[in-house]
Amino acid sequence: MQYPFQEVESFWQKFWEENKSFQTNIRSSKPKFYCLDMFPYPSGAGLHVGHPEGYTATDILSRFKRMKGFEVLHPMGWDAFGLPAERYAMQTGIHPAITTKNNIDNFRRQIRMIGLSYDWSRELSTTDPDYYKFTQWIFIQLYKSWFNPELKKAESIETLIQRFSNKGSVGLDYRSFSAEEWEQFSLVEKEKILSDFRLVYQAEIPVNWCEALGTVLANEEVEEWIDKGYEVIRKPMRQYMMRITAYADRLLEDLKLVQWPSSTLEMQKNWIGKSEGLEITFPFKKPLKSGLDGIRIFTTRPDTIFGVTYMVVAPEHPIVSEITTPEQKQKVEEYQKASSLKSDLDRMELTKEKPGFLRA
Repeated sequence: MQYPFQEVESFWQKFWEENKSFQTNIRSSKPKFYCLDMFPYPSGAGLHVGHPEGYTATDILSRFKRMKGFEVLHPMGWDAFGLPAERYAMQTGIHPAITTKNNIDNFRRQIRMIGLSYDWSRELSTTDPDYYKFTQWIFIQLYKSWFNPELKKAESIETLIQRFSNKGSVGLDYRSFSAEEWEQFSLVEKEKILSDFRLVYQAEIPVNWCEALGTVLANEEVEEWIDKGYEVIRKPMRQYMMRITAYADRLLEDLKLVQWPSSTLEMQKNWIGKSEGLEITFPFKKPLKSGLDGIRIFTTRPDTIFGVTYMVVAPEHPIVSEITTPEQKQKVEEYQKASSLKSDLDRMELTKEKPGFLRA
């Protein structure tokens, strides 16, 4: 006899929905357990095998905790902002809100068919104004805050302004100026100083730029879009950054609180990127035409500095155009172009031979 899986599954799915079997009672006196999956991007292709692979594992854990007497909160949502929806809209003229809703409806249908124990009453999408208004609010709070190294926590930027007005930059790891000098600074000069402390600030850094898409891509996205026929180049652009480094010590210390695999912990440590060392400036014999009078480097081993025999600079460094000889100019520019087509991950690949040019 063949197992009537469609009949059995549809019966239980209807039962779970009608009886709200997986709905969370936030006022319950039971011990609480929160299990959050990484929200999927609702593409037009629907679920792929990687989705249920992870969701099945968290579903097993959630069901286990319910059976052990826990009040389980296991929600599902949609990471719905993304380039594919925008590109599809530009190509077809269909508003991304329409295609995104259709894709979400399809994803929800497929996930329900699998029988995962989500509390669908808490479903959300990152495109919901009621959701992303809080993302915007958090961004504004970060912009209006700075990290106080003495208190080891964030404070309103107004407290820093008051500090500068009272005693200048005394006690801070920053260039010296007095309270009187602070008052004499222009609004532009003051904002430039404050931006060196804000938790959200603007900086010009190399990014993966795709002209056809009109946006910046994450390192992990570069290969995918190149495979689709798009050109992605490295170019410096001004964008907003978050001052994560201010929390490096706390982030590293808190890794002791989680029971993660050693490989995951190592990845997190590398992402946090704390490194202790010194910045050292190598002066030029005479300033360049641009006014640059030296190269500042960072090293974790200042004791070996007297053994330095040569220096490597990135192809996009401003010094390159000034020190390149006429004989090497064309080849250097070709190399710069080739480098601009590589992501950070490609350029840091240790198993590949590193190309470059020598300048005595």
